[in-house]
Amino acid sequence: MSRPGRWAALSPEDRALLKRHLRAPLLTFLALLGLLAVNVALGATLPFARVWIVELAVVTVMVAIILLVSMEVRKEPPLVRLFSALGFFWVAILVGMTLTDVLAR
Repeated sequence: MSRPGRWAALSPEDRALLKRHLRAPLLTFLALLGLLAVNVALGATLPFARVWIVELAVVTVMVAIILLVSMEVRKEPPLVRLFSALGFFWVAILVGMTLTDVLAR
């Protein structure tokens, strides 16, 4: 005799609450996945000479989505917002230094 799964044990109110809480992460994931697909397609096809500008804009939108939705920076105090922005700025510096090394060779 098999036991019912955890999903079957939830009441309809609990299922609705779970769906409501999972909606934002799922939409965020789908948005980031779609933007990644756009970035990969642009990088693979190179439709015009300065495609890197569009790719940089797409990456900026992805970072903004991560900061505002996934990290919920909008709901945090100003000091936390400052440090999260500084953290992304520092990662940008590190990636830029890595790209400088790779492109200079």
